Amino acid sequence: MRTQTPTIIDIEASGFGSYSYPIEIGVVKYNGDRYCALIEPVAEWTHWSDSAQAIHGISRELIETRGRKPRDICIELNQFLGETTAYSDAWTHDSSWLNRLFFAARVNRSFRFSPIEMIATETQLLLWDQTKKRLEKHLDIRRHRASGDAYLIQQTFLESRRLLNTQPVQMRRSSRL
Repeated sequence: MRTQTPTIIDIEASGFGSYSYPIEIGVVKYNGDRYCALIEPVAEWTHWSDSAQAIHGISRELIETRGRKPRDICIELNQFLGETTAYSDAWTHDSSWLNRLFFAARVNRSFRFSPIEMIATETQLLLWDQTKKRLEKHLDIRRHRASGDAYLIQQTFLESRRLLNTQPVQMRRSSRL
């Protein structure tokens, strides 16, 4: 079955190490509906990376004062996504952070979560970085935040597929090899 428009999840985190945790989650569904929330850290989430903060611009103070409880967020995500499959272009990182969020909330996830590579073709992935950079400029996305990134990833998937479908037949054949 060909995925028309995928649902995308993106997560910003306190850093990239094994002690990092999710601080913001953004979702854009197949129909364009969006969800975004800052996540209040639980007591055992103490790791903080200044270099990660320099990328996403979210301070520890902001998530402590404006973040929402993990349980509330997980319940809302389950209601928002139901039993659909959501995808990530950084699944290796995002899956551990999503698992950490749901574990802290003591809530079971209702939706499936998979790498974007499960639905993108090899040739589509070859076009990915260039397409994403072009769209980032075109869409005028200035800040590196979860909801904007989720939208950018979704649009990159759609545009790379459109480009692939307009390429000569030779290019499409090479993706099947």
